[in-house]
Amino acid sequence: MTALHAKANRKQGYIFTSESVSEGHPDKVCDQISDAILDAYLAQEPRSRVACECLATLDRVVLSGEITSTTSIKVEPIVREVIRKIGYTHPDQGFDDNCQIENYLHEQSGHLNRNEGAGDQGMMFGYACNQAKSLMPIPIELAHQLLINLAKARKSGSIPCLLPDAKSQVGFRYEGRKPRSVECLVISTHHQQLCGITFAELKEEIIQKVVYPTLTEMADELSFDSQDLRILINPLNEWYEGGPGSDTGLTGRKIIVDTYGGWAQHGGGAFSGKDPTKVDRSAAYMARHIAKSVVGSGMADECLIQFSFIIGQERPESVMVETFGSGKLPDSKIEEIIGQEFDLTVMGIIEYLGLARPIYLPTASYGHFGLNMKDASWEKIKKL
Repeated sequence: MTALHAKANRKQGYIFTSESVSEGHPDKVCDQISDAILDAYLAQEPRSRVACECLATLDRVVLSGEITSTTSIKVEPIVREVIRKIGYTHPDQGFDDNCQIENYLHEQSGHLNRNEGAGDQGMMFGYACNQAKSLMPIPIELAHQLLINLAKARKSGSIPCLLPDAKSQVGFRYEGRKPRSVECLVISTHHQQLCGITFAELKEEIIQKVVYPTLTEMADELSFDSQDLRILINPLNEWYEGGPGSDTGLTGRKIIVDTYGGWAQHGGGAFSGKDPTKVDRSAAYMARHIAKSVVGSGMADECLIQFSFIIGQERPESVMVETFGSGKLPDSKIEEIIGQEFDLTVMGIIEYLGLARPIYLPTASYGHFGLNMKDASWEKIKKL
């Protein structure tokens, strides 16, 4: 037997990869600004209608979109506070909390739109599986957690020189639909001109203080093999130029990072900057809640839910359930139970999940699902 055949026999299955981006990634800066503005309106007027888009580039933030509300807010302080909290406070990086802000948001006063149906057509997906305690696919879960821990190390100063922009990528080997081993892990992080340590030392700090502790933490949730893991830190070497000063960001460009890392389908609609009457957001949250309730109730090992809406209609035009052969009941029976247990009208979803609240800024980085966040009602499990 050749060495190539021996390796093929030893490692069966396939590798599936997901990526995450940090709160300082240019697109995520924009998502956070959009959701901070949304939260500010909802805090004053829960029935505000908000569609806020943001662009971030060299020393500049541009806002546009439509607002329908009985209140008004001061936008500029909100934008600067978001940028400051992310960590863009270094004026030599081309983007910081003193950047120029151009506000083209169109604010409208008066009576709110009373239409209680879907504001547009579209389809939304929700998914859950038992790969991790959060009932999320483990590649995206690990990719998020690596960057969460990297940000903690940056903000605490336990690893010097780090700047906010970063990306991670994680590849897992699967057999069927079950993860067996983590094969490759990549972290690329923006950093200052090296301050007191070498580049090799910086990479080793990230491995010792971020990668290994995160792997240990995640391994406690689900047993997986990391014996043959390849770890790559800044594989293209030093990264001095990053953030919006080097790469333009836009709201809504990280929809796969925001959801399931590509493991489950996506309807195409972004979330951030949209109030809950936009079913792109609220119906996707409801679909996640229902899928998680199906798996959390032991009805299936994994569950995918699809809704489709038609503009102006209160209820979804269609509901699809797929358990990939893992269901303890037929998918048609689970669909019947869902119809009995949940109000799937647009207003019913908003009321049931309590979505007309200022709860959205924390969702705008490290994913909208799998969150350990008290206000993430869609992450709770309803026993079915």
